[in-house]
Amino acid sequence: MGQFILKTRVYLGKEGLDEILTGVGRAFIVTDKFMHESGMVGYLTEPMEKKGVQYQIFSDVKPDPDIATVTKGIGQLLDFKPQVLFALGGGSSIDAAKAMNWLSVKGGLAEKMSFVAVPTTSGTGSEVTTFAVISDPQKSAKYPLVSEDMLPDAAILDAELVRSVPPATTADTGIDVLTHAIEAFVSTNANDFTDAAAEKAMKLVKANLIKVYKNPNDMEARQKMHDASCLAGIAFSNAGLGLNHGMAHTLGGHFHIPHGRANGILLPYVMAFNAGCHDGLTPVAERYAQIAEVLRLEGSSVRQSAFSVVRTTKQYINQLHIPNTIEAAGIAREDFEAVLDEMAEAAYNDSCTRTNPRACSVEDIKEVFQRAYTGKLI
Repeated sequence: MGQFILKTRVYLGKEGLDEILTGVGRAFIVTDKFMHESGMVGYLTEPMEKKGVQYQIFSDVKPDPDIATVTKGIGQLLDFKPQVLFALGGGSSIDAAKAMNWLSVKGGLAEKMSFVAVPTTSGTGSEVTTFAVISDPQKSAKYPLVSEDMLPDAAILDAELVRSVPPATTADTGIDVLTHAIEAFVSTNANDFTDAAAEKAMKLVKANLIKVYKNPNDMEARQKMHDASCLAGIAFSNAGLGLNHGMAHTLGGHFHIPHGRANGILLPYVMAFNAGCHDGLTPVAERYAQIAEVLRLEGSSVRQSAFSVVRTTKQYINQLHIPNTIEAAGIAREDFEAVLDEMAEAAYNDSCTRTNPRACSVEDIKEVFQRAYTGKLI
């Protein structure tokens, strides 16, 4: 059964806080130490103080939030008993808050509270998705949690919150947006509604990511990338993702590569596999050819159009100074080969891989990993 879910009320700018905080007495804020210590948490706390809202800040979230962090946050959340749960930060803070909210309510430990996501990076789209990724350091693994109940009730998209994001992070998170949009577009669960969101996200990325990477103070481009992130999130939350994310989860988990960068490194190689660049054109190539048309990269045939998208994507990633191979990311061959079988197995079993448009085996995934290590694209 196909479906398209839109639950989150999206506010374009800080003014939405007035409506969200009306009638609220207690609020719990999940964020990271930088947001807290730099004073950026004041984006939420200053309006709360003016309205007399009591609040508590949980700022222990680190990149790739783990089970222990979520458990600690749940304990403080239950003690404070807020009416509203805010997540302020990038994907890690939002994912941690999602897990805290979902597990505490699902476990019968807390009453349903309003959940508001305030993203400070333009990448994950987590503010409008049913997904959260929690890591287990002991197993070098990342576990995607999926439930409609994890969707925030509201989100605030304000480019001012991403003004200070450095170029390298802008690149990593921006290529994450592109990966979300492309994977959603070719997913086995794609439909007209997800296509519309994915297409617009891809257009916005193409027009704005390089601009804001080169000029971080281009606030128009910043807001467009913030919007693109949200649109891509809407697309993949409904359509699903694919092999790229399945591989990126385990690659990032083993070698501590930021999630967006891991996606960017792998993206051209997964696209080449899906399109059949190495072993004969597949039906998926037609979907990539449609992307070529959307981005005005089309050639004279499906083959040329699909290959054009793959090559252009790699060139685009190079312009953002993202490593174009796993080796270029600083991973020694012996370290890579030592965990290759384990990573291929993990990617095969990753829930994101289920909606990949081309069926794949563990051996197929190993081959894609190996091509991504050496840089053999087509």
